[in-house]
Amino acid sequence: MATQKETMDVLLAECFKELACRQPIEKITIKSITDKAGVIRPTFYNHFQDKYELLEWIVRVQVIGPTKPLIFAGMIDEALTLIFRAVRDEREFYEKAARLEGQNSFSEIINKCVKDLLLELIQSKGPNRKKANPWLTTEHIAQYYAQSMCFVVINWIKGGMTVEPEEIRDIYNYMITHSMSQVLEELWDDT
Repeated sequence: MATQKETMDVLLAECFKELACRQPIEKITIKSITDKAGVIRPTFYNHFQDKYELLEWIVRVQVIGPTKPLIFAGMIDEALTLIFRAVRDEREFYEKAARLEGQNSFSEIINKCVKDLLLELIQSKGPNRKKANPWLTTEHIAQYYAQSMCFVVINWIKGGMTVEPEEIRDIYNYMITHSMSQVLEELWDDT
């Protein structure tokens, strides 16, 4: 059963998403969110610092959160598919969110959420084992995969999500498991 805080978080998130479908996120005010939710402004600030923290909560809790059990169970493909489906299911909102640039950009928010998840996963596996190179820190590894995932998600959204979730998952897996040399060789292979 959801707590009162969780219920309010969801209400504020849903109101924010509805508003974002009608106007640019940059123009949404805290007052417009609280008016739509039927609460007073201090209620918002008891839950979130600003609308960008609310947007991060949406990504972290509503998109990435449901994938955590799959990721921790090693079911990465299923988790990726779930992420792409969640975004596609709220297509209009994420198309607007993907336009958010500059400080507090959507790209920055996704990157942070994915990186945090990957760091949590890596740290849950216990202390670092032997590294191939001292530069390969858990921080660098998490950042690399977060940035690559963010690139695919943002470009998929901005491209109109014309590729099905399973197909974009497979494209991501292809890109991440092949070296640049292999990909270039396959692109120009005449046979």
